[in-house]
Amino acid sequence: MIGATTTGPSTAERVRSACARAEGARLAIEGSEPVVTLLHHLRSNGEVIVAVPEDSEVATLACRPSGAGVPAVLELTDHAPLELRESVRSLVWLRGELRPVPASLMRPMAGAVAAEHPHPALLDIGHGTILLRLILSSSVVADSTGAEPVDVEHLLAAEPDPFWEMETSWLQHLDSDHPELIDQLARRLPPSLRRGRIRPLGIDRYGISLRIESDHGDNDVRLPFGQPVDDSMALSRALRVLAGCPFLNGLRARS
Repeated sequence: MIGATTTGPSTAERVRSACARAEGARLAIEGSEPVVTLLHHLRSNGEVIVAVPEDSEVATLACRPSGAGVPAVLELTDHAPLELRESVRSLVWLRGELRPVPASLMRPMAGAVAAEHPHPALLDIGHGTILLRLILSSSVVADSTGAEPVDVEHLLAAEPDPFWEMETSWLQHLDSDHPELIDQLARRLPPSLRRGRIRPLGIDRYGISLRIESDHGDNDVRLPFGQPVDDSMALSRALRVLAGCPFLNGLRARS
């Protein structure tokens, strides 16, 4: 896996996970108001398929008879699954050339996307909704640590985190039902960071991130697992090992 480490996902993996999780991306073309997409899907050939209202200004500009592509930016926002003071974990900007999908290929393209990414918006294709293709030329991600470009080839070679679909339910479960586990994890933090409200911010195959909200501002801290994990049982065990869970021996005995 390109750029992967044992302490955290590569930048390309982070972008792929954000693309998979984000809803309601904003598609912008110079000279028009951005439109909220009804669907976005990054394909392995380097194009992002987006669904937009047929009567939107972006659709009109992209489908001009000239046939030339239009420079465009797709902005994706990765929100934390929990209600935090600052819910945005990262922003991703995908830049490229926007082209229309010919009417004769609209339904076949919808079927190809559905095979990889079933989405209810695909049912409206041809009924007030159309598909456009954003041919990628560059990608940038920004979070609390700063902004970083991502090579398109690396981005296409990467995979989203295997737990991206279950991350929301895991974090909500931890936050509401297992405060004792959060307290155990908090013991790994520097003493100066233990005085605020500590919430789970993100979890992936490499570790867990915590958000500390205090009167002096917010801080994010990442706690890596001993090694990457690939399934939910391994993820649960790695989390309990990290927390120094007293039931660790029991988990070993049953495995």
